[in-house]
Amino acid sequence: MTPLLLGHRGTPRLHPENSLIGFQAALDAGLDGIETDVRRLGDGGLVICHDPHLKDGRKLGTLSRAELPDHVPLLPEVLAWAAQTGAYLNIEIKPELGKGDGRVEETLDLIRAYGLAKQVLVSSFSPLQLLAALQHAPQIERGFLYHRPYVIGGCALVPPIARRLRVAALHPHFSLVTPEVMDTARQEGWRVNTWTVNDAGEGRRLLDLGVSALIGDVPEVLLAARDEH
Repeated sequence: MTPLLLGHRGTPRLHPENSLIGFQAALDAGLDGIETDVRRLGDGGLVICHDPHLKDGRKLGTLSRAELPDHVPLLPEVLAWAAQTGAYLNIEIKPELGKGDGRVEETLDLIRAYGLAKQVLVSSFSPLQLLAALQHAPQIERGFLYHRPYVIGGCALVPPIARRLRVAALHPHFSLVTPEVMDTARQEGWRVNTWTVNDAGEGRRLLDLGVSALIGDVPEVLLAARDEH
């Protein structure tokens, strides 16, 4: 299977990150889709934004749709774009506090409403959110994000967590992808999608190891890595 190339928050070095213009630019450059982030607005809407606040410091939890800059889309707008273009989406669901605000379930319901259950993978650093996703919509694939090995007492915690969550993919930072990680993934039937790859040589190393997707900021770097692989 040809590895997927996904724009990390779109094309953040050319356009505002997590914007529809940036997402379309990723497709126009030849990528297969994009990685993006979902958070909750103060008025209840699900917004596409990496941080809990805008660049000007205003907190998303205090804002309504009308108060957002024009380039910041809501989740339904991005899903409609993906349905129209065929873009593959890796949607990271950002953390919730306490009992949560229902963003996992609402995100999954919207994915199904737009007919994208087979075109989207949801990911999270939070096992609790991925467990909620498994329970609410098991047919939508899940990816477990992690940025460090998570080893306690000599025992690696990622594999048992991933098994419990019935994930389709591991999403390690690129620096954590080793032959051992790939061997485990193959044995378990997991894909490995890695981030944030901004060097073509590193991309080739990862593709040689057998990763299923590269997520990066620069389309040309990702395309060069795949072309030279």
